[in-house]
Amino acid sequence: MQPEYIEDPVVAYGRLAAQYGDLSRRRERYLRSVERQILARVPAGARSLLDVGAGDGSRTSRIAGAGGIKRVVLIEPCRELVAGASQQFEVWPVRAEDLFTGLDVGGRPGSEQFDVVTCLWNVLGHLPSEKRQRALTAIAKLLSPSGRFFLDVNHRYNLRSYGIIPTALRYLHDQLFWTPRTGDVTARWKTGSEMVSTYGHVFVHREVMRLAHSAGLELESRMVIDYEDGRVRRFSCLGNLLYVFRRSSRIDSSSAPQTS
Repeated sequence: MQPEYIEDPVVAYGRLAAQYGDLSRRRERYLRSVERQILARVPAGARSLLDVGAGDGSRTSRIAGAGGIKRVVLIEPCRELVAGASQQFEVWPVRAEDLFTGLDVGGRPGSEQFDVVTCLWNVLGHLPSEKRQRALTAIAKLLSPSGRFFLDVNHRYNLRSYGIIPTALRYLHDQLFWTPRTGDVTARWKTGSEMVSTYGHVFVHREVMRLAHSAGLELESRMVIDYEDGRVRRFSCLGNLLYVFRRSSRIDSSSAPQTS
């Protein structure tokens, strides 16, 4: 049976909603390691959390509970996926790239800002290249001046996941033939007798940093998390990449009141 290709990730995750818990459990060591790193770096006194691409909200709930964060908003356009969390948290059913233009329930975010913003498990990789910048720019505006933004991405040069030879060939190819679509992949999951597939992207560090700089975000720290066992690794080729960003001083200075 030929796999069915579903281009829209919201539709794909809707079909995966019943299996999402099982998918998360398969990567539990990685996911929980990311949570621990985040909780160690949540700003003191943080009172609000925005999770972009929140899935079923279970990770958001654990981070908010452990961090003592009371105000929690989930950004999740897949209604089937977030249905169980909608009774506990406020949900903005909007795509990440449409944070300021696509809300149709619960109003627009407007001038509200959050002390903690998360975008986890390669959510950014489900956005086409032309929409990633829009999403990160919106996130930077939603981040409070003293807040922190946590982003993890699948690393294109993760030889633990992809193998030494394929990773080396990828690296050599990228040095000669890099384009904005380099790193595009098809994400696939088998559900019973069906294959669910959608658009994906795996990143390199310089790509993430270019997007972040253009969005008005400054790097505070970067960690390498082994996708297989969740261990924090020293070398970037041994895992996925978890970033901690803060608002750039360029944003704050440009939004500061002008004096005469």
